[in-house]
Amino acid sequence: MTQPSLAFDAFRAELADAFSRLGAPGAGSYLVIVSAPGHQPTASVLAAPGAGTSHDIVLRGGSSLAGTVRAGGSGQLVSGATVTVANGRGEIAGAVTTGADGSYRLSQLAEGQYTLVVAAAESHWGSPGDLADAVEQLAVLAVVTEADEAGRLDDLEDDLFRFARVLGTQPELRAALGNPFAPAGAKRHLVDSLLAAKTSPQTVELVTRASLQPRGRSLDWALEEYARLAAEYRQRLVAEVRVATELSAAQRARLVTALSRAYGHDVHLNVVLDTQVIGGMIVRIGGEQIDGSVATRLAEARRGLAA
Repeated sequence: MTQPSLAFDAFRAELADAFSRLGAPGAGSYLVIVSAPGHQPTASVLAAPGAGTSHDIVLRGGSSLAGTVRAGGSGQLVSGATVTVANGRGEIAGAVTTGADGSYRLSQLAEGQYTLVVAAAESHWGSPGDLADAVEQLAVLAVVTEADEAGRLDDLEDDLFRFARVLGTQPELRAALGNPFAPAGAKRHLVDSLLAAKTSPQTVELVTRASLQPRGRSLDWALEEYARLAAEYRQRLVAEVRVATELSAAQRARLVTALSRAYGHDVHLNVVLDTQVIGGMIVRIGGEQIDGSVATRLAEARRGLAA
């Protein structure tokens, strides 16, 4: 991605002269818009006195993204593929179709980080929401990869799950972060104040993303979905374990070993303390529920006595 910039050192906007050329009525405040080929346009509000004044203007070069699309395995160039980029807010910043040689170029991109999505010509998005889902998943997986490289993927999964549970018990906090009309800056500040000193930067980034881009979903649901994507990244299952008291490290290790052997995948435990369990545990994993709680056994005994 190239990022040229053009500084108009020689361009000194003499507003008195500009007024005569543009037909400006005289002193006052004016919106000045400047554009040039290959650069990002800029706009400034200037307060102009009756006498002449000057104002330096800097135009930043528009970034460009170029490359080729090849088929996996064969390496064959793919023509007619749709290449879409989305910015950090999940907004579509540009889209092009690859040429006969599989090449593409996106221009006039503002400086920043983007998510790139490619769909072959024979692929079709069922709805705009499908594309938005794909963009979001890729953005989340980029953060997950970053956490994995930093050795903090376990922490990220735990933090997302725990914060989702906190939201479920604190409706005021859930409303503050989930309010689509709340200022973005206020949400960022609230997330930072709650998590920045206690969790990883990746956790803060994903919680902030879920808060700023709800897309019609509840915040706690989005966080659980992010945790699921993190688990899938390492091709392992997530087990929600409900117990009355906290499990020891040895108990956790034995449970992970047993579940991994039974399901043929690595397993990550999300432990929930639930006093209604009384004793034993309830495990939800892979769409199944294993209920070994004392509460359930007592309920079954009562039903047997009543029969």
